[in-house]
Amino acid sequence: MDRAQAFHELLNDHRSIRSYRDDPLPDGLADRVLEDALHGTSSSGNLNLVSVVKTQDRARKARLCELHYDQPMVLQAPLLLTFCADTFRTREWLALRHARPGFADFVSWHTAAFDAMILAQTTALGLQSHGLGICYMGTTVFSMRAIADYLEMPPNCLPVTTLVVGWPSEAPAQRDRLPPAAWIHDERYRRPTAAHIEARFAQREERGRKRYMESSPEMARLWQEHGISSLAQYYTSKIKYDPDQFEVFSADLLALLRERGFLG
Repeated sequence: MDRAQAFHELLNDHRSIRSYRDDPLPDGLADRVLEDALHGTSSSGNLNLVSVVKTQDRARKARLCELHYDQPMVLQAPLLLTFCADTFRTREWLALRHARPGFADFVSWHTAAFDAMILAQTTALGLQSHGLGICYMGTTVFSMRAIADYLEMPPNCLPVTTLVVGWPSEAPAQRDRLPPAAWIHDERYRRPTAAHIEARFAQREERGRKRYMESSPEMARLWQEHGISSLAQYYTSKIKYDPDQFEVFSADLLALLRERGFLG
């Protein structure tokens, strides 16, 4: 099999795994994948404004499980990787070399956070190439302050995402994605009409609604209780991505960036 075909199959085998065996990873595998990932990931200015915290100790995972809203997979899987936007190390290097201080602003946060996310994705692919399962933890954003404190991060260093890593004990179906016509644009952005939106979201609306409604009687009850009749309504409902709650989270994130030196 050539490299392009192997990569095609790797990408199409992607699943978010939420159930794991507790078998350990081979010694040194995580470090090797992380090192390869850093070499194989673009980095703004080649500054490598990232850090990764590995958590394997069960007691420490138990605390992180609480911070990730008690999701069982955090305890099931043998490894958590917390990817951090880190300009602290670079700022210390600048000081030691009597350089002008820098990288304590929003642009630096933006750069470091994106570098960390790109590294996380390259790492995810590397882990999956070994047959491991992964799941991104969106809860990292909502518990950013508490996770940073628990992992003893210095100023100008904050977590941006977390990967749960382990051997899958489930084989979920592939999730549907938007069709290429919905998001690939030639030469310029082509604003979709209402008819385009209807056509390009139709399959997602149907399959997504069915998946959530059939996932458990409790979910079906919640949809009915909240008067939800479409997948779109679910996504901005009180039980999913509540805009009112996101406004609170956004204010807290801005305050945290200011406290940790990324907003001056």
